[in-house]
Amino acid sequence: MKIDIEKSLEVLKRGGVILYPTDTVWGIGCDACNRAAVERIFAIKRRSEARTMLVLVDGRDMLSEYVDEVPDIAVKLMDEAVNPLTIIYPKARNLPDNLVADDGSIGIRIVNDSFCRQIIRAFGKPVVSTSANISGEPAPATFDDISGEIKAAMDYVVVWRQDDRKPATASSIIQIKTDGSYIKIR
Repeated sequence: MKIDIEKSLEVLKRGGVILYPTDTVWGIGCDACNRAAVERIFAIKRRSEARTMLVLVDGRDMLSEYVDEVPDIAVKLMDEAVNPLTIIYPKARNLPDNLVADDGSIGIRIVNDSFCRQIIRAFGKPVVSTSANISGEPAPATFDDISGEIKAAMDYVVVWRQDDRKPATASSIIQIKTDGSYIKIR
C-alpha cells in the first residue's frame, strides 16, 4: 500500500489521473483543484461537463475549506450515516468552475477508507472521485469490471485491493438546499 500511496501522490502532484479504490466503487481521481486534470477526466469518461463529479476530503476541517458553510443538518447526517454518504453543498469555493455545478453546488464525501484518507492527507487537497467507467455505462463493482480503455487512460493504476472480489456500491447522496432543508438523491 505504501508504494501505491507514493506513486499516486507523484501523479496527483503533477496533474495526472489515477485509478484507485475508494470506500465505495473504484474511482478515477485527480487533484480537485486542477482545472486541466478535471477536464481530462471528463474526456476520459466521455462525460458532459454539465454533469459534475464529486470530491473526497479527509475530514471536516478540509471540507470547510471547499464549501461556504457546513450546516448543522449536514453534520447530523454525517454523524448518523452508517454507509458512505456524499452531501451536495449549495455553495462551493476554492474549486475550479468545471468541477462546480452551474448552481454553485458541489458533492463532497468525507472518506472512511484508510487508503484514500492517507492519500488525501498527504496530498493536502481534495481528490476527484468518479466511477471508473465511460459515462452511461454501469459503474464497475470490482476492479475486474473496469474496462481496458479506462485502465489504459490512467497515469497510474493502484494495485492495492485489485484482488478484492466483494462487489462495491455507490454512496448515498443527499442534497442540502440553501434554506437548510435536504432531499435524498440516491
